[in-house]
Amino acid sequence: MESHMCLTWMLLCLLLLRPAATQNPAPEGVLNCCEGDVLFLLDSSGSVSSYEHSRMLTFLSELLLPFSLGEDQVRVGLLQVGTQPRLEFGFDTHKTQSSLQGDLRNTKPLRGDTNTVEALKIAKERVLRPGASGGARPGLPRVLVWLTDGVKPGDVIGPMAELREEGVAVLVVSTGHGNYLVLRQVVSPPVEDHLYFVDIDDMSIITDDLRDAIIEIIRAERINVRDVSSNSATLQWRPVLSGLTGYYEVRFAPVLTGGAGGGGGGGGTGTSPSTGGSQYQRLIQSADSSTARLTGLKPDTTYTATLTPESNEQSFNTLSVTFTTKPEMMSPAVVSVSESGETSVRVSWGPLQPETVTSYYVEYSALPRGKLHATTVGRTQNSTLLRDLQPDTTYLVTITARHASGKEKAMSVKVCTQEVTPALADLQLTTVGSDSVQVDWKVSAASLRGYWLTWEGQQSSDSGHRSSFYLPPDSLSTRLTNLPPAARVCVSPIYRTARGEGLCCTAQFHSDALAYGYQS
Repeated sequence: MESHMCLTWMLLCLLLLRPAATQNPAPEGVLNCCEGDVLFLLDSSGSVSSYEHSRMLTFLSELLLPFSLGEDQVRVGLLQVGTQPRLEFGFDTHKTQSSLQGDLRNTKPLRGDTNTVEALKIAKERVLRPGASGGARPGLPRVLVWLTDGVKPGDVIGPMAELREEGVAVLVVSTGHGNYLVLRQVVSPPVEDHLYFVDIDDMSIITDDLRDAIIEIIRAERINVRDVSSNSATLQWRPVLSGLTGYYEVRFAPVLTGGAGGGGGGGGTGTSPSTGGSQYQRLIQSADSSTARLTGLKPDTTYTATLTPESNEQSFNTLSVTFTTKPEMMSPAVVSVSESGETSVRVSWGPLQPETVTSYYVEYSALPRGKLHATTVGRTQNSTLLRDLQPDTTYLVTITARHASGKEKAMSVKVCTQEVTPALADLQLTTVGSDSVQVDWKVSAASLRGYWLTWEGQQSSDSGHRSSFYLPPDSLSTRLTNLPPAARVCVSPIYRTARGEGLCCTAQFHSDALAYGYQS
């Protein structure tokens, strides 16, 4: 008796000392692998008991816990099925696991009929429609996961087919064992990966399989190339190793086109079937990296780059991308002209390449056989102002870049200086009678092409009285008749390329007919 009591006491102590079973949730952000919108269609009608509803929510909590949530990650929505289906929360509601898990714990069943058809209509027209307010993101995977007890699913084959035709992946979890033929018709292929029958108390045994199936659909295994130049490029990828131990291995090499490809340093070299058997360069990037700069590339060459995430905790696929570097652009590639004046003009060129250019040599001469002038410009400058030029003259300007490699590249451009256009030196009006004036002017310019003379009435009664005409270059005077009182007379010199600055005077008709000059 005493020994029996001792044994009982020991067993009781062991039970008391035994730690309680606790859930060890995966840390938030472990599955930083995916980008997509996942809508859960949860049967909470009268055929689902409160206990079953609670078990389904616990299953969802464990299923979703490892995912990283957010705009550039995974977004989750929950649509409950009842007589009047209800969207408990949409894709833009939860950006953290804590808020999602709290919402799942507080979700109550709807009861009533199993109106799955109406719920699918809401899913198709609102929640899963790309670009709709609160709807799915355009261009990203969309997934519908239907959790049902399998009782009276309704006429769902048609609506589910429409969703699949629009690119929605459909998965089904049934806690009952009926309506197999209906359920297998609504899921996306392959059926064996997307249709699950499980007892309500054993749902945890499919958690990993269902999560893996979702990941395969929304896995963001993308690698992009940006900032491509003639000798470099940047690889960019989603940091799938974030939160894990490991590293990324990057390999890149020219695509073989019949000849042997070359490769250089980086993190090492070798020969790889993944790069067409050519010599490749190898880089190792840390687990928290999301970019790698590829340097030492050849101009105008097609490359293949591969990215392999390596981790003992999880396996990932090798990603690859092909890109072509830009043709080599040696300065100067473009020459432009600005600030053109009568005796100067500014010449600019590009691109500025101080890392490869030692200096720029600028030569210029008047066409057709003018004296050659030259100046040297430092490698950090991409423009110079040419001075002491002849007006109204065409020059040939040549920019030669002297590269550190010993190469030289030149580019020429024609520039024109502005014509000298002297202003009218003097303008005088002499009244002749009551409505006529003698107009005299002076100008000192050899390239005159003529004069432009204009007069107009200034008083309100003379509004609309105006006249203009051309005079030859040897003219220095003219007489105007039948002018209105206080007529304003303007004379401008005309040159080959422009009109020079003129002068204006107002005709004042006096009885004494005095000569005067009035400039304005």
